[in-house]
Amino acid sequence: MGLDQLILDCKNNDAKAQEQIYRLFAPKFFGVCLKYSTNYAEAEDNLQDGFIIIFKKIEQFQFKGSFEGWAKRIMINNALQKYRTQVRFLEIVNDNIIEDEIPDIDNEDVSLDYLMQIIQELPDRYRMVFNLYVLDGYSHKEIAEMLGITTGTTKSNLARARMILKEKIDQHTGKNTLPSTQ
Repeated sequence: MGLDQLILDCKNNDAKAQEQIYRLFAPKFFGVCLKYSTNYAEAEDNLQDGFIIIFKKIEQFQFKGSFEGWAKRIMINNALQKYRTQVRFLEIVNDNIIEDEIPDIDNEDVSLDYLMQIIQELPDRYRMVFNLYVLDGYSHKEIAEMLGITTGTTKSNLARARMILKEKIDQHTGKNTLPSTQ
């Protein structure tokens, strides 16, 4: 049975089709939830809640664009909504962050596992913006709207996230850096 048929069956509240969609996308969406959750248990909760929302809203999916992209956005928005209710972002008044001033963190000497670990260790407000911008490709304007903050705050949080990551990578690879200001 194809994905389109599974979606149509889900629109008719077919529990077996819902289970198949869950099994098909849960591993990938759990990774998404981990990026936007503060811990493993919260990511599990966000995954379950996200699928509940997907199945409630599946009637709205019109087969324009990919189902996976549509569902992934629901997962991200669900996790961010929960996060917004728990934590206030530090507003940054200075909107003068220049993109070229943001440190580059590309380093071939660092494994993907280590990079994902140190991203997960970032303070929540920095991790959210970093993930949305770098890993999921949202613009600063979109991130600001999603999180209810200014674009200056998103740029500042991204710059600080990259600086923290660069410091950790430099320490890990043995490069001399200044002590962390975190």
